[in-house]
Amino acid sequence: MPISVSDPRQLSIHDYTYTLPAERIAPEPLPNRDQSRLLVYRSGDITDQSFRSLPEELPADTLLVFNDTKVVQARLFCRKPSGGQIELFCLEPVAPHSAIELAMQQTEECVWKCLVGNGKRWKSGLVSLDFTAQGQAATLTAERLEAAEGYSLIKFRWSPASLPFAEVLRGAGHLPLPPYLNREDTEADAVRYQTVYATHEGAVAAPTAGLHFSEAVVADIATRGITTARVTLHVGAGTFQPVKATHMADHAMHGEPFVVQAEVLRQLLTHRPRPLIAVGTTSLRTLESLYWLGVQASGGNLTLDTLPHVTQWEPYTPGSDLPTDDALQALLQYLEAQQLDALHATTQLLIAPGYQFRMIQGLVTNFHQPESTLLLLVAALLGSDWRRVYDHALANGYRFLSYGDSSLLLPSAQ
Repeated sequence: MPISVSDPRQLSIHDYTYTLPAERIAPEPLPNRDQSRLLVYRSGDITDQSFRSLPEELPADTLLVFNDTKVVQARLFCRKPSGGQIELFCLEPVAPHSAIELAMQQTEECVWKCLVGNGKRWKSGLVSLDFTAQGQAATLTAERLEAAEGYSLIKFRWSPASLPFAEVLRGAGHLPLPPYLNREDTEADAVRYQTVYATHEGAVAAPTAGLHFSEAVVADIATRGITTARVTLHVGAGTFQPVKATHMADHAMHGEPFVVQAEVLRQLLTHRPRPLIAVGTTSLRTLESLYWLGVQASGGNLTLDTLPHVTQWEPYTPGSDLPTDDALQALLQYLEAQQLDALHATTQLLIAPGYQFRMIQGLVTNFHQPESTLLLLVAALLGSDWRRVYDHALANGYRFLSYGDSSLLLPSAQ
């Protein structure tokens, strides 16, 4: 069993594992989104429900927060002049824009960090891909500018040059399904690997807790008086990054960009102290990151010179006991002083046992891989009961990972 710590740098990832049989990994989505099963953990009690019953399982007067990012078709299968295939997986934009929203509207050319498949066979020169966009023939070329550890810098050019890069990816790209599914994407995935409320393009992996929400469930939530809010965190490929280090001190958490509207900050402030439940680990990390940015704002440490950022170990450094309301108010005052309608920031926040939650009281989430940072987050929320939850799910036929079943985790009586 894991040792009791207040600083997760001391944790061994090997204490957060379980045996996941391959047949328990869901390879395909169910015919209907809300047909998935729902494990409800409420103050130590575990019950088995259907996801369709989520609205009635939510505590009264809940504010439910969704991540409305949209997955882009980030895998590009290009060809060398000799005919050999080179796969490019777009990770994040570099130039002329590093902000994902601007990068997706870029025309003519751009530079991205990419993973390169069959890269050893691509010594030099251009690779290309013919595709159709907006009803017309188009061509994409790619040039490797630089190879770095873990990625390459790829310069893309395309014609017609007037196409925004978002349209290039829609016409030329494929959805980046999780690697453990070990299959190519299908037409069904184009719909089912997106949430019904996906809006802002930029993710290379789906916020999978939201895949269970159907239009009917969303409507039922509204009729029961459950209020909702949306944040946007663009999920990066790092979400699949395994923890290779024995101890968490040696693991580098990936960073991800997020956007929260000032109006959502006001909604969070007004709603407190009533229950706040995150849909997915990405929504949860966004909400908790708001607290730490509020601490920075309260100390006068947010400026327009640099993009606001939460570091991996910020919560575990001796420092703030700032009340949550004060942190949110400081962050809102910062936005108002800068005449900003939205907060644009990045986060590397690692939530693991020892973390003190400032924002949320519950979580809707899928079942995660052994020895992953997502499992550490669940363990931070449930304590040692994470193992009871996963043992129950394994013993009772739940489906695991991105297309698998769901859980509603409420650690305190509500």
